Amino acid sequence: MSVVNFKNFEHAEFKFSDSLNCFIGNNGAGKTNLMDAIYYLSFCKSFLNSVDGQNIRFDQEFFMIQGKYTRLESDEVIYCGLKRNQKKIVKRNQKDYKKLSEHIGLIPLIIVTPSDTNLISGGSDERRRFVDAVISQYDAVYLENLIRYNRALQQRNNLLKQFAGRNNFQLESLEVWDDQLVKYGQQIHEVRKVFIENLQPIFQNYYELISGGREIVGLKHQSDLTNNSFEQLLKDSIGKDRMLQYTTTGIHKEDFEFELAGYPIRKFGSQGQKKTYLVALKLAQFDFMKAISGLTPILLLDDIFDKLDKNRVEQIVKLVADDHFGQIFITDTNREHLDQIIAGLETESRIFTISDGNVINLTQ
Repeated sequence: MSVVNFKNFEHAEFKFSDSLNCFIGNNGAGKTNLMDAIYYLSFCKSFLNSVDGQNIRFDQEFFMIQGKYTRLESDEVIYCGLKRNQKKIVKRNQKDYKKLSEHIGLIPLIIVTPSDTNLISGGSDERRRFVDAVISQYDAVYLENLIRYNRALQQRNNLLKQFAGRNNFQLESLEVWDDQLVKYGQQIHEVRKVFIENLQPIFQNYYELISGGREIVGLKHQSDLTNNSFEQLLKDSIGKDRMLQYTTTGIHKEDFEFELAGYPIRKFGSQGQKKTYLVALKLAQFDFMKAISGLTPILLLDDIFDKLDKNRVEQIVKLVADDHFGQIFITDTNREHLDQIIAGLETESRIFTISDGNVINLTQ
């Protein structure tokens, strides 16, 4: 992988291990920025900053990230570049994509970061984004339905605002978008429901492996559509929608309850239990995507050791170093900590020491 003018990196090139790769350095050195560069090549965007232009290195006019992958026994070269005030360009083997959504799923990737705590403590939109991102990587139809649903939702909300501003309500105009919401929303709801049902047992298994305990973890899909017709829900909510000037029911209001031993983990879980819950959830996501797509996702573990005891950290590293997993990237501030864990593994590993946007040492 090579990066140019990306965040605090002027220029850096890496040849990664096919197995375990570690970025070591102080906070602010650039470890997470390298994780973000790898993420960009899978998702065409940053997981840290949604404004692409702000990822260009200070006082420079562009950034460039390029990576070479082996996918199903063939090589793929993925390029992502941006010049200030211009459109982002993503290329596969030197050919531009017409739509960036066409790239999603080609290089499956799963990331665990400190910000994942928002999945537990944040609002329902955080959990929906997580579920949507997972499914979209292996189901192109789902992604297209989601895009179309959100467009229809925006149009319906715009109409509700216009009706309020003009004091002129037209039910027929609204029903055009209701039909679109029902068409795409019902399909999205069903796919989410099946996804959660299939993920649950895999998730439970990983939680037990990491924690060494028998606590029951749960995922519950909460939706008004479960026992109601979406079409009828939209009709019944028209009065409320007119008053609030936005659509108050639909799959954009669904939530996913995260539970531990039958209770909401956000209220009753310790810091260590929450961290274990999130890591187990992402590893379950890994298994699920691998089984569905036939591809082994790349796994990024960014600063995951904080708030976890030594036994759980070792168990996680041992798990991901297994042949079942593929290429792994881990960041940490403690070189000695990682050395002790890696020493007991037979997996090939490379350690990159990062300082102020520079790679100052490479150990194989």
